[in-house]
Amino acid sequence: MQHRPSTIVRDKVSVEKFFKEHNTSLGLKLVAGKSGFNRIIREPTVNRPGLALAGFKKYFANKRVQVMGNAECHFIRSLSPEQQTNCYQVIIQNQVPCIVFCRGLRPNKVLLKLAEERGIPIFTTPQITMKFISVATLALETMFAPRGTEMGSMVDILGVGAIIRGESGIGKSESVLALIERGYSLVADDITKVTSMDGQTVIGTSSELTRNHMEVRGIGIINVALMFGVKSIRREKKVDLVICLKNWNEVPDVDRLGLDEKYITILGVKIPEITIPVRPGRDLARLIEVAAFQMKLKASGCNPAQEFNERLLNKMAASAS
Repeated sequence: MQHRPSTIVRDKVSVEKFFKEHNTSLGLKLVAGKSGFNRIIREPTVNRPGLALAGFKKYFANKRVQVMGNAECHFIRSLSPEQQTNCYQVIIQNQVPCIVFCRGLRPNKVLLKLAEERGIPIFTTPQITMKFISVATLALETMFAPRGTEMGSMVDILGVGAIIRGESGIGKSESVLALIERGYSLVADDITKVTSMDGQTVIGTSSELTRNHMEVRGIGIINVALMFGVKSIRREKKVDLVICLKNWNEVPDVDRLGLDEKYITILGVKIPEITIPVRPGRDLARLIEVAAFQMKLKASGCNPAQEFNERLLNKMAASAS
């Protein structure tokens, strides 16, 4: 089965989406500007507009969520009413996505009026400024992360996240079912949704529609959580390995030692890939399990194939001398 690169998708993040998904964790409360909920946040981070408020307007990160903390609020309160209005105009005129006041601080009536007129959402949160910045930045990075889909089922095998791929009817579902019976956890059936985190890690999960379910040919759809218990499912897992099941006749050159390491690229990240030839009588679930264990050994610094090769070379060198 030839690997088709994931189509990379980057979702547009509106203020409404940001608020609905994270208002609980961030403690956000809307106080003005609801008409601007469709504004787009274009950068996955936040900005404290202190320099702009102080008069430095050459560079202003207006594509980010604006955060007002103690420093900004106390600075504005030290100004005259006219100067305060001018400061707020700096933010409003730059068409920022939204403004968040931390520590339960409240914006004054001038800003609330301007925000309603221009449709710029204003929120308050009881969280201290630095905590809000940390949590909001992580939330935005997740929302902006590149996404895609991979054909194949995903299982967590003793901490190793393995996507199992192969042509229809080759035995993927039976293998996954056997692994679940052995105590491992299903992450996704048939189609795995993938997300790139920081360009270094790929996280796999299932769609909301199919979560906790899988199709078994001849039986139909089963609820894995109800049938095997909650330990048999996992919401998401890092993708550590891709296992490709292929018909025995389609794999003429099999690496007998395992010295050749192969990789595929998912969302720009290289993931180790192993091809397992399939023919009647082979215990695919056991082979997949061993492949995951082998991957775990290599991650800990132990490479049996390399060790065997070195012993063989040393033996040959000793015999030659």
